[in-house]
This record gives sequence, structure tokens and C-alpha cells, in this order.
Amino acid sequence: QVQLVESGGGLVQTGGSLRLSCAASGRTFSDYAMAWFRQAPGKEREIVAAVNWSGSRTYYADFVKGRFTISRDNAKKTVYLQMNSLKLEDTAVYYCAADRGRFANSRTVEGYDYWGQGTQVTVSS
Repeated sequence: QVQLVESGGGLVQTGGSLRLSCAASGRTFSDYAMAWFRQAPGKEREIVAAVNWSGSRTYYADFVKGRFTISRDNAKKTVYLQMNSLKLEDTAVYYCAADRGRFANSRTVEGYDYWGQGTQVTVSS
């Protein structure tokens, strides 16, 4: 079992930056691949980025490539999402998720075992 708590969301203007954090507690953090998902009103939850257990392998959805960076600090049991050049369409609730498979192969909601409560990111013009 692992518990996840996101922080760092807020209101930002287009072109701005935010850094989301997800703090984990419970079992060994490095046993899990981690990911960030997002869900906008009326839309399905979609993967944004994922990172494997060691941080050596990452995945990004096409719509964030070159703008967002996922990273993790296993000593701090924390995963981060640095979001730059934010666009209006990035507005969503962002969720942190953990996968008991360590290699960050899954791209779907069903592939992740534990979820945080979400943090709101609102991008305004």
C-alpha cells in the first residue's frame, strides 16, 4: 500500500510555469513506477508523463513533449512534474499515480494501482 499526496497546483497565466509534487508514504517508493495524469472537465483522464523506478526512463504524451519534465527523488519519496510554457488547454486536475510494475510501461488508468486526490491547475489568458 502507498499513499500519495499532490501539491503545487494553482492559477497561472499562459506561458507560465508550475511545479507539481507528489509525496508518497507507505511501502518502498522505489518499488513503483510513477506517473502524472490529468482530467479536464467533461474529458477522460489521460496520461501526461511517467517515470520508471530509478528515474532512468521516462515517457511523455505528445501534447507535453518539450514543455513538461517528470522526475523523482527516491530518497525523498517524491515525484515531480515541472510544467513550462503552459497553455490554456493544460487546465485540468492533475493526479499522481503509482504502478507496482517498476518499468513505467503502462499508459492507461487501469495500469496504475494507487492514486492521489488530485491538484487543480488552471491556466488563464
